[in-house]
Amino acid sequence: MGLAATCPQIASEPSSTGPRILSGLHEMSELPRRIVSHLRRFIGNRRRSRRVRTHLSFTLSLSDPRVNSNGSRRLPKLNGHTLDVSTTGLALIVPAIRIGEHYLAGADRTLHIKLELPSGPIEMKVATVRYESMEDESGYVIGARILEMSDTDRASFEKYVAKVVTQQPGV
Repeated sequence: MGLAATCPQIASEPSSTGPRILSGLHEMSELPRRIVSHLRRFIGNRRRSRRVRTHLSFTLSLSDPRVNSNGSRRLPKLNGHTLDVSTTGLALIVPAIRIGEHYLAGADRTLHIKLELPSGPIEMKVATVRYESMEDESGYVIGARILEMSDTDRASFEKYVAKVVTQQPGV
């Protein structure tokens, strides 16, 4: 059985430089993402900040809606909810991994998030760290690191996380 039969992303006829890649990085990297996700469950979590499970609604966009883009076309927004949060990052559940032709995850991808806390909305900029398809294929989980937030929003967010931590022992 040839390599092309076991891995459909690689063509059966190699070029002078080796096998020809047919599909993009997104399709090839889905299996490794799932493997890493499963390993995290068995080996443990390297994160330094404690994550707490919480379901908070959010709206995300690729550009900061507060910045005037000199009449350029605004990209659509995407709604979702959190899986968990910490003071340094969030796990975001979204129904799609793209807005139009723009991937939400990737190198140097910054997202603007409007997160609905019980005390009121806050805004932040995050960098995508990883993503994976949900096992039931109902959407995607995006791991995001918080990059920027106003001092007021940071205080509200940290207060919320501290409160939830005390309500969820052993998470």
